Amino acid sequence: MTERAAIRTRLEGVNVPWAERIATAMLGGVVLVLGARLLRARAQRRPATGGMALVAAGTVALGRALAGRCPMYRTRARWRQGRVMRRGGAAMIAPLSFRERTEIRLRVNGRDHQLAADARVTLLDLLREQLQLTGTKKGCNFGECGACTVHVDGRRVNACMVLAAAVDGREVTTIEGLAHGGHLHPVQQAFIDHDGLQCGFCTPGQIMSAVALLAEGHAGSDAEIREWMSGNLCRCAAYPQITAAVREVAAAGRRR
Repeated sequence: MTERAAIRTRLEGVNVPWAERIATAMLGGVVLVLGARLLRARAQRRPATGGMALVAAGTVALGRALAGRCPMYRTRARWRQGRVMRRGGAAMIAPLSFRERTEIRLRVNGRDHQLAADARVTLLDLLREQLQLTGTKKGCNFGECGACTVHVDGRRVNACMVLAAAVDGREVTTIEGLAHGGHLHPVQQAFIDHDGLQCGFCTPGQIMSAVALLAEGHAGSDAEIREWMSGNLCRCAAYPQITAAVREVAAAGRRR
C-alpha cells in the first residue's frame, strides 16, 4: 500500500489499530467518570456546565473508539500527511484525481500518436474510431472470437478487452502494419495461396494470431497450430486451410 493510500485509509477511519481504539475508549471512560462525579458534586450548588461537557466528550470518545474513528489517530495521520507533502520534489505525492478523458501516447504501426480519449474506451474502439484503422474487426466484443487480435509490444491481445489507457507508452501493431515496402507479410501471402478465408471478417485476427504463434514457436505440428489458434473463431470453417497456411510459413522458416 502506498503512503498516500495508507493516509487516506487512516483518515477515513478504516483499519485503526485495536490498541488505539482501546486507548481512546479508556480515555473516554475516564472522562465520563470525572464528568459524572462533577455532576453529582455540584448538583446542589450551581449548574454543572463543566460536568455536562465532560460527559459529552467522554461519550463522543467512546463512540469514536467503537466505530474505529479515533481522533488521536486522525490527528496523527494528518500530521504525517503534512510531512509527506512538505518533502517536495519526486517524493511529493499528488492528490488523487479522476478524469473522464485521458491523454494517451502510443506507437501504432511505427507511427507515434498522441491523443485524448475517454478513459473507458477500449483499444479496439480507439484504433477503429479515432485512428481509422478499421482492419481490426469488432466481432463479439467479449474477447471470445479473436477478430480484434492485435500485437502489443509483440504479444497478441484481444483489443476489445484492453483499455486504451493501458497501452499508454507502448507499441501496437495491427493488420495494416504487417506489410512492408509494398510486399505482403509471408503469413498474409500464405493465407491467400491456401484460401485460408471465405467471408474474410475474421481473417485479420487470424493472421495476427498466426504471426504471433510463429514468433512464439508453437507451430511444431498441426495439432499444436490448432491448439494455439483456438482463440480465433472462423464461422466459415476455413480451419484446414488456415492450418495449412501456418504450416507452410513455419516450414519455410525452418528451411532458412
